[in-house]
Amino acid sequence: MSARRIVVGLSGGVDSAVAAWLLKEQGHDVVGLFMKNWEDDDDDEYCSTREDLIDAAAVADVIGIEMEAVNFSAEYKDRVFATFLAEYQAGRTPNPDVLCNAEIKFKAFLDHAMRLGADHIATGHYARIAYDAGGLVQLLKATDATKDQSYFLHRLSQSQLSRALFPLGEMHKTDVRTLAERIGLPNARKKDSTGICFIGERPFREFLNRYLPTTPGPIRTPDGSRDGTVIGQHVGLAFYTLGQRKGIGIGGVKNDADEEGAWFVARKDMATNTLWVVRGHDHPWLLSQHVEVEQASWIAGHAPAIATLRAKTRYRQTDETCRLVADGHRFMLTFDDPQRAVTPGQSAVLYDGDVCLGGGIIASTIADIATPTPVATTT
Repeated sequence: MSARRIVVGLSGGVDSAVAAWLLKEQGHDVVGLFMKNWEDDDDDEYCSTREDLIDAAAVADVIGIEMEAVNFSAEYKDRVFATFLAEYQAGRTPNPDVLCNAEIKFKAFLDHAMRLGADHIATGHYARIAYDAGGLVQLLKATDATKDQSYFLHRLSQSQLSRALFPLGEMHKTDVRTLAERIGLPNARKKDSTGICFIGERPFREFLNRYLPTTPGPIRTPDGSRDGTVIGQHVGLAFYTLGQRKGIGIGGVKNDADEEGAWFVARKDMATNTLWVVRGHDHPWLLSQHVEVEQASWIAGHAPAIATLRAKTRYRQTDETCRLVADGHRFMLTFDDPQRAVTPGQSAVLYDGDVCLGGGIIASTIADIATPTPVATTT
């Protein structure tokens, strides 16, 4: 690639720092852009914006590039956080990183970079870009399978991807750390961020409780009857996710390795405000073979013609063989093997080998064993 003007999203972390350094070494005109996207409690112990800004500025100084800070907190609140809260209030479990990439990092940030005269933007994501024989942009998995982030990027369009660069796509994380130390980056040993996109690491239930009301209700387990058996009380359906084991509040086995005796969240009945739990990691209520998906987003601009593909219904999951039937903005996945704890609100992402084809938001599953008939309850 000939020398280009490239705006790099500098987060303060080691990945974006190394991405910027690599591009500068290739002779590009590199500008760093630090995004501030959260303001509600920016002065507490969980939000590290100030520290990240200092680290990003130190990196820019060492690399020898200009850096600008820009505030996208209003866009984040309107485009990402509002949806995040609405999904939880509806009983689903959203993935804010997916929406954040589509709406902030590759829309608000991209638009701002273009106004700065950028030819491309770059980030520290672990993913790759290629072009097919027809000239369409393809999103590929990263070389380092343990760090691949194509799952979080599956909603990007041809226009967005055509302007994006992922300099770390061919690298392993261990090599990124080694390089950062060798070139003297000040954040070479900085811990990776694992919290909510731009909000940070914090006690999640306490954080969610600031924005959503708690509506306690019964915790029931199936016993063969229509109503099941009440075994406890939940604090609000929004605070639980399917497949969850810890933090349910009904006790459990003392031995953490004994997953057959442990309780797991299996259903959330919004109509009766009931949380259904079952014993056993692979209880039938936790398994789904058919998954209905909405808000389809295809990287090529249309659904793939291939019917048999591989997909994952959550980030830390291996790709599983499935059959696709697409219908407009919705599609159905039928897996060869039942999938555990498929969760409405999460993303189902499809692959053809290393090529990420796109995906959508899980709407529901068609279970082999139905939830008991809902009954009105009072607690």
